[in-house]
Amino acid sequence: NLLHCFDTFETLLADLGDADWDTPSLCPGWTVRDVASHLGGIEHALAGWSPSAENPPPFDTIAAYQRTARGWSGAQLLDDIRTVHAIRRAELAARADADFDVASWTPVGVQTYARFMAVRTFDYWVHEQDIRVPLGRPGHLDGPAAAMALDEVRLSFGFIVGKKAGITDGHSVRIVLTGPTEAELCATVDGRARAVDHLDHADATVTTDFLTFMLLACGRIDPAEPIAAGKVAYAGDTTLADQLARNLRFTF
Repeated sequence: NLLHCFDTFETLLADLGDADWDTPSLCPGWTVRDVASHLGGIEHALAGWSPSAENPPPFDTIAAYQRTARGWSGAQLLDDIRTVHAIRRAELAARADADFDVASWTPVGVQTYARFMAVRTFDYWVHEQDIRVPLGRPGHLDGPAAAMALDEVRLSFGFIVGKKAGITDGHSVRIVLTGPTEAELCATVDGRARAVDHLDHADATVTTDFLTFMLLACGRIDPAEPIAAGKVAYAGDTTLADQLARNLRFTF
């Protein structure tokens, strides 16, 4: 999935015109160029790094890389990203299956190297949408990598429901995603909020499309906008559903 994201990101960047690189992305204060150099800088930091629970990758190099990239043309930045992607592809291909099970620093605590690469897949997918949406170039809204990106939100759904949305004890909620990636996310609150695989009946249901949900969960858009545009529908306890829909953000 991560390698597929490398491919789709390169293909997207290769199709950009000169002016596109300086277009504001969905990341506040970042242009398309900044998003691309952020991802390139992370992969440079990961190149040559061996998974370690004690020593994180040298992420202190990313800021300098981004400053340098601001002086490059879009074509130069794309060439450099292609180069570091090739390095990372070779490194990942050389790893045995067992290498992905070793303990590793990750942005979500010490877990496995495989878990770290799943987080990288999520990061790539979201940042790809940070570019696609403002440029009006929709794409990569289904498939295994998109589903893996959704899984990152699913893993935090109990936290979203209990801590971010503040759904109170004794209630249950469900989110229905209509596509292109179709899914349901369900949670109950019984002492604490926890995600469950399925609910025959939920007190409140929020229905929206996959992209709108992901943009809300990642704090990319103001919830008032898709709600006002009719992209978000409620069923059951509409007050509870509205409370959930307006408080899905769990990351930037």
